[in-house]
Amino acid sequence: RACRDGLPRLGQACPRCAMPLPVAGPCGPCLRRPSPLQEVHAAFVYAPPLDRLLPRFKFHRDLAAGRLLAGEMAAAFARLERPQALLAVPLHRARLRRRGYDQALELARPLAARLGLPLLDHALARVRATGAQSDLDAAARRRNVRGAFQVTTVALPAHVALVDDVMTTGATLRAAAATLRRAGVRRV
Repeated sequence: RACRDGLPRLGQACPRCAMPLPVAGPCGPCLRRPSPLQEVHAAFVYAPPLDRLLPRFKFHRDLAAGRLLAGEMAAAFARLERPQALLAVPLHRARLRRRGYDQALELARPLAARLGLPLLDHALARVRATGAQSDLDAAARRRNVRGAFQVTTVALPAHVALVDDVMTTGATLRAAAATLRRAGVRRV
């Protein structure tokens, strides 16, 4: 219980990018730059001890850490408006082969089960291999993921939620959301 209570939960935040804020409402950058994401919710701030737990899950096959994080996400998101389905931000097949698992999908599966939502695990594909976002600045991150995603199913619900493990600048999530919006999804 003490470890769970020590996780750095996100408090007041911008509803469009989840940037921690001292007051309610959208942040300045979100007011100036429209996003294909209607809302962004994060269960945690990337700070100790999460900064050690998440890399264990993402890079060292600690799938138990992923299940723990998905459970905490489900509790944090239980009162939010329900989307019609969840989609995990997909890895490119080459990175999936190297890593052996898709960390966003490993979060999305138990999250969908706990929230009682369908998981559309093949509706979105990463069709272009992209470099690691962690080494890039914000502008380079946007360029890196431009055109990286493609919808692979004919019909998508009007309201979906994207699940990813980490959001820094939001470039990956915005690129995936823009692809979904072009395919007819009204709310991401």
